[in-house]
Amino acid sequence: MSVKKDGESWLVDIRPAGRNGKRFRRKFSKKAEALAYEKHILATAHNKEWLGLPEDRRHLSELIDLWWKKAGQFKRTSDNYMQKLQLICRELGDPAANKITTKLLSDWVQVRLEKGQKPATIRRLAKSLSNVFSVLIDSGDYIGANPIKGLKLPTVKQPEMTYLDKRQIVDLLLAVESNEELSKIVAVCLATGSRWRETVTLKTSNLSPYRIRFTNTKTDKPRTVPISEELYNRIYPKKGTKVFSYDPQQELYDIMEELDLDLPKGQKAHVLRHTFASHFIMGGGDILTLRDILGHGDIKQTMTYAHLAPDHLSDAVRLNPLTTIGL
Repeated sequence: MSVKKDGESWLVDIRPAGRNGKRFRRKFSKKAEALAYEKHILATAHNKEWLGLPEDRRHLSELIDLWWKKAGQFKRTSDNYMQKLQLICRELGDPAANKITTKLLSDWVQVRLEKGQKPATIRRLAKSLSNVFSVLIDSGDYIGANPIKGLKLPTVKQPEMTYLDKRQIVDLLLAVESNEELSKIVAVCLATGSRWRETVTLKTSNLSPYRIRFTNTKTDKPRTVPISEELYNRIYPKKGTKVFSYDPQQELYDIMEELDLDLPKGQKAHVLRHTFASHFIMGGGDILTLRDILGHGDIKQTMTYAHLAPDHLSDAVRLNPLTTIGL
């Protein structure tokens, strides 16, 4: 038997080519891992890797269809994702998998740039295509490297981070007061730092005293944020399962235009999230706590607010040489 118990571990001891062949020995803490390793060795020991792998002549459209069955259809924005991939497929000419090279993709990026396409859009499209290969590689349906890896993509200029000051917050709250639904949504965004879509799609099952569990998130990872008793009672619907009856985003845009808040393009609704985060840090909040509240997958995203901390870089005054030598 090639897998056996060895003290507290599980030992794999196997010679796939017989008693005179190469011996593979390895210990694992779990039996399942040992069995998986044994299976892997038996499946690959006779591969003549030096002869190279056969060329994959399946067309990109076939890989996309396979990706859809394996994972794509289960994505939160599956239809939009599929539209992006079909667009890429048409623009590349539906090449065979073995023809999808770094040069082909680099030329495609260049054509889009010359047409005035925004770098952020190109990067999103490339990320979508990369997901196709990542999924199929993980599932064993594609053998080879992800062609997007190593592709040089255009740099995205980070948009200006804007937030509302206290006077602007008061002005906004007064302006939305007559629209009860909009007023409650704005209050939730300002109190929790939630994204607009996360908020307008809330259901009563997402509420518990006195917390909101956001499940329709950008990262597909749920998170829970505490709220005040007053806000909880205010937003809990008297009937039905939806917390909010409709999406009043356009009404918000119109009000913000009237208030002349001078916000960067695309940040009208998102400025509520930036406002929460900015005031949280300016009030002395912890950057790691903010990361958890906002649901960021990478702390680098949250660090964009770090400069707003009251003591951020304050040691520059205390520890610079002019201060330390008494000048």
